[in-house]
Amino acid sequence: MASVSFNEDGLRNRKAAAAASADASPAQNRLKPAEEVVWGKTPSGQVFRVPTTHDVITALFNPLQPKSHIDLVNLALLGLQIVIFFAFPKSFTRPFFFLYFAFWRAAYDAGLGWVLTKQSKKKWIVREVQRRGWLDSERRPKVREWIKNELSMKMDADYNFDDLPLEYNTWLLFRQLVDVILINDFLSYVMFAFSCFRVPTDLSMFTHILRWVSGIVLIAFNLWVKTEAHHIVKDYGWYWGDVFFERGGLVFDGVFEMAPHPMYSVGYAGYYGLSLIVGSYPVLFASLAAHAAQFGFLNFFENPHIERTYGQKKPIAVRTPLTHGRTVSQSSKFVPDDAASASSPSSVQPGARSSPPSPVRNRQRAHRSSLSVSSSVDGSTPAATDAETVTETDYDAEDELATAPSERSLTPRTQTKKESAAVTLHDLNTKYFRKDMLGLFNIDLLRASDLQIVLLVGYSIVFALLGTLSPSTMLAIHFVHALVWRFIHSFGLGLLLKAQSDSKYMVRHFMKHYYYPPTATTGAVEEAFANWKAIYNMSSCMIYVSFIGLAWKTYSIPTDWTVGVELLRHTLGFILVSLHIWAANESYEVLGPFGWFFGDFFIEDYPAQLEYTGIYRFLNNPDRMMGGSTFFGLSLISGSKLAFTVAVISQLSSWWFLSNVEDPHMLKVYGDSMRKEAGLTKTIKNAAMKNAKLLNLEKVSETPYAKVAQEFGGTVGKVYVETVGVVNDFLAESAPRVSEVVQGAGALLRHRGEMFVIP
Repeated sequence: MASVSFNEDGLRNRKAAAAASADASPAQNRLKPAEEVVWGKTPSGQVFRVPTTHDVITALFNPLQPKSHIDLVNLALLGLQIVIFFAFPKSFTRPFFFLYFAFWRAAYDAGLGWVLTKQSKKKWIVREVQRRGWLDSERRPKVREWIKNELSMKMDADYNFDDLPLEYNTWLLFRQLVDVILINDFLSYVMFAFSCFRVPTDLSMFTHILRWVSGIVLIAFNLWVKTEAHHIVKDYGWYWGDVFFERGGLVFDGVFEMAPHPMYSVGYAGYYGLSLIVGSYPVLFASLAAHAAQFGFLNFFENPHIERTYGQKKPIAVRTPLTHGRTVSQSSKFVPDDAASASSPSSVQPGARSSPPSPVRNRQRAHRSSLSVSSSVDGSTPAATDAETVTETDYDAEDELATAPSERSLTPRTQTKKESAAVTLHDLNTKYFRKDMLGLFNIDLLRASDLQIVLLVGYSIVFALLGTLSPSTMLAIHFVHALVWRFIHSFGLGLLLKAQSDSKYMVRHFMKHYYYPPTATTGAVEEAFANWKAIYNMSSCMIYVSFIGLAWKTYSIPTDWTVGVELLRHTLGFILVSLHIWAANESYEVLGPFGWFFGDFFIEDYPAQLEYTGIYRFLNNPDRMMGGSTFFGLSLISGSKLAFTVAVISQLSSWWFLSNVEDPHMLKVYGDSMRKEAGLTKTIKNAAMKNAKLLNLEKVSETPYAKVAQEFGGTVGKVYVETVGVVNDFLAESAPRVSEVVQGAGALLRHRGEMFVIP
């Protein structure tokens, strides 16, 4: 469902809306205050004033609101469910409501999804209404009159059936059908859940209390999300009005800043809350299936419709690279590819060859790419020499080539011959041989191929020496194996990446130990980054492989899935693993390979620019919150304390990496462009401020103690969402503030108790 915003004219095309507003009669404008008048536009370009609509709860259950025939049918279906629930035994109601809920859920996700997709692509619903003549007074006058009465009795005085376009009236008729499906889908699920209600006998009283409290909190959170979402999108977004007509563009505000597609994601938290309360696995699995079906609706209809309506998806990265134009002045002398790519267009001086780059900084700044050379005035094209064929011994010859006018017009074939003749044995040796490993000699652990050979040999030796070991010894080896790879990944590669950020350590290493032609300004950068990518990817794979090995060694298939929490552990474990896979995929779609492999630690050609899109719209760093969910999921499935210990250590190690390696580098590179608050943090703070006003806590702000409380509350809100790794620091800093607040609260209760409102 689209979240929409609208300007004072109600349209993105302000001129058309303004003209329509001017043409509207004074009587119409008096029906609403000027600032509340909203305008819509049909696909044909007709502009109209959008009347006031009422939500389904008000229209259906408010006795003062008139009821249409469709409303009466809806109420009858709801009443029938309640009668069946109380009139029949649970042995009948359980399968009945399960099938009944499946029917309405299929009508929602499959039925509405199919109809809305056809309407989005081909305006199928509107065309069917036109073809059948339902709103045509000449072809089907009785049907038109019935529909007019059905719609008019549910609308306010600002609604005029005859003056509004076909698209809007068709949308109102469509939402009558949607109301029937949504309400019955909800009630059938609730009836199914209570039909499966039971009180587990193998749980402690504390667990029962925790189960009920958690369930109520999830249901309350669900209601809050739905209410806030409807407050933002109104009926227009709730009933997919943008499939029929335009009334604004997409915005991300309120709960739409908190989570991706909140009405389909966190907006279904009540499913799991009710599952906790009723204590039923069938309800839990039905909830999971229904939620999965809703994501199918999102992926197959909602997202494609949003792309068609509001623009195609663009591969925007959090660290977004911009393409630099690389053109050389007409009078520029011959410059090799790599030397030219190291220089920005403004640094190329007419009539002079660019000097060789500095041995450290410029070599790692340039990005090797093909050089676009502009044609000279006389139509000749300057030649370009491949950087790999340029050596120190023929650098002077290259300068002569650059200044000789006759050489500029050389054909590529002639030029290739001259370059081939200039190649020396030293050039060939340094080009094809890079201090390669000879057996176990010439090892360079910063070369991915060398490191992989060392690991392969090491694993072979270890396995040969192990022999036959007891199960407990093998378990200990797997435990140490998982820890070692975690430490290598987080601390070993973390320190290496930090050194690269501080002093270009990896680039300097390759420049020191390997030969690069003077003009190959990016050779060391490319080789260092390529090896880093291979090493990082290998380490990323091994932390999961080693942990899966540990989990597998500690896992045993339950003999009875119905005893204890075996089924719940497996279900939650698979959910956590799926959550991590989804979050990682969403992160890569935003970051791309440049951000995924920490390209800004190596490549300086990319501009320092941040754009928070996709999952980064809601979280500043998804890895901080969801990066370890796979480990915790697998530890839940295995039920092993050893696996859980490694999962906790992995999470702490990941937080260390983010706090001490990535965050300082991001701050150094991007500076003030980094966002202070994520969408989730902002939403929680706004909700807290709104609730504070409702509780009249603004009166307390008159006291000096309230300032301390507000600062403390803001700190808590930020820590709650963004920082678990700094919990100790937070507690240390907030302890004296808590003491001040408690003392201040006591003083207020003694002397100014009248300022407190007890709910």
